[in-house]
Amino acid sequence: MNILILGATGFIGSVIAARLADEGHVVTGLGRTPARAARKQPTIQWRRADLSRMTQPDDWRDILKAQHVVVNCAGALQDGLSDDLAATQTEAMLGLYAAAKPSSILIVQISAQTDRAGGNLPFLATKRAADTALASSGLPYVILRPSLVLGRNAHGGTALLRTLSAFPFVLPLIHADSAVETVAVDDVAAAVSAAISGSLPSGSDIELAAEERHTLASLVKLHRAWLGLPDAPVLSIPPLLARPVTWLADMAGYLGWRSPLRSTAMTVMSEGVSMNSPTPSGHPTLSAAQTLAANPSGVQDLWFARLYLLKAPVIIGLSLFWLLSGLIPLLAPEQAAAHFLPFMPADAAMVLTILTCLIDMALGAAVLFRPFAHRALLGMIAVSLAYLAGGTVLEPTLWLDPLGPLVKILPSLLLTLTALAILDER
Repeated sequence: MNILILGATGFIGSVIAARLADEGHVVTGLGRTPARAARKQPTIQWRRADLSRMTQPDDWRDILKAQHVVVNCAGALQDGLSDDLAATQTEAMLGLYAAAKPSSILIVQISAQTDRAGGNLPFLATKRAADTALASSGLPYVILRPSLVLGRNAHGGTALLRTLSAFPFVLPLIHADSAVETVAVDDVAAAVSAAISGSLPSGSDIELAAEERHTLASLVKLHRAWLGLPDAPVLSIPPLLARPVTWLADMAGYLGWRSPLRSTAMTVMSEGVSMNSPTPSGHPTLSAAQTLAANPSGVQDLWFARLYLLKAPVIIGLSLFWLLSGLIPLLAPEQAAAHFLPFMPADAAMVLTILTCLIDMALGAAVLFRPFAHRALLGMIAVSLAYLAGGTVLEPTLWLDPLGPLVKILPSLLLTLTALAILDER
C-alpha cells in the first residue's frame, strides 16, 4: 500500500514509518524539516510541509494522490512560537478529511485520552475535535490512544523521565504519586500495522497500555536503574512551589522551546496518565520494565539524561553572558573605547565600541528564540574568534592581563560549542 505518515520525523512517527517500510509498503513521510530524517531513513520518500498551513482541502489534494492510508502521528503540546495547536491538530485534519473522502482513504489517528485532567486545554481539546470530526466523516478510520510511550529514543515526556532519573542525590518530583501507564513504541507501531492490514476493523477506537500501572516515582526509579545509577530518595515538590518553573517553561514555549515542564503537561500529570479501559489490540504489550530491558542503556543515554537537564541553564547562561558583555561597556563607553585609541581616531573607536556592544546584545537576545538559536550560536563562535584574533594582533599583551579578557573567551567558546552540540531534540 501507499501510506502517508504525518509527523514521520517524530519519536513515534519515525518508528511507525520504519516498520511499515520494512513490511513492504511504499511510505511517504511528511515533516517540517525532513532533511536529516531523509538521510537516516533513505527507503522512505520524504515531503516537506507545515500542517499549520494546510488547513484547506486543496492543500492536501496533491499530497494524497495515489495514497491508500494516512497515519497521523503529528501533534504538539502547547501553543507557542513553533506550534499552532488549532491549525495543526484540528483545522489541518478537517482539511485532510475533506480531501480524503472522495477516495475513501483509511485514516489511522494517533490520539490521546482526551476526557481527563486538562481536557479543556488546547492540547486535548483540539485532538478531541479532530477525533470527533473523523468519527463522523464517513471515512474508514482507526483511532489509537496510547498512554505514555516508551522506546529506545526519547522526546518530550520520556526525555523528562530520563533527566529526572539522572538527577543527583534526590529525585525532585511533582505529582510523584500520580498513576502512569506506559506502552512500548513498537507496540504502537504494531497496532498501526494491524489497522492497515484490517485486523482492527474500521471504526475502532482503542486505548493502548500495558497491564501494569506505575506511579511517577516508581517509573522514574525504574529509569534510574536502567541508567545504572544507585537508588535515590524522592523529594516530593508541592505543585504550588513548582509554578515558577512551569511559568518559565511556558514563557520558553512562546519563544519556540518545547519544554516538557509546561503547564499543559503538569495539568495532565496531576491526574496521571492512565487509560479508562484499554481495549486489546490483538497484540501483547510490553511492560515498562520489559521495554527498557529490551533496549539496554549505554553511556550515551546517561550523557543525554544529564545534558538534557543542563540545556536550559546553558542557553540562559550564554544569553546573559552576551547581553551583559554588550550592556556593561555601554555604561562607560569612553572607558571601553580607550582600548582602541592606540589604533584609530577617538570617533572611530567610539563607533566600533558601540557596534560590538550591539552585536553582543543582539546575539544574547537571539539565542533565546528557538528558530534563531542555531544561527545565534554560530554567530557567537564567529564573533568570539574575531575578538580573539583582533585582540591577539592589535594588543597581544591582553593575554597576560590579570583580568584575562582574552582568556575568558575560551571557556565561553567551549560552552557555545556544547550548546550547539545539544541544541537539536530529534
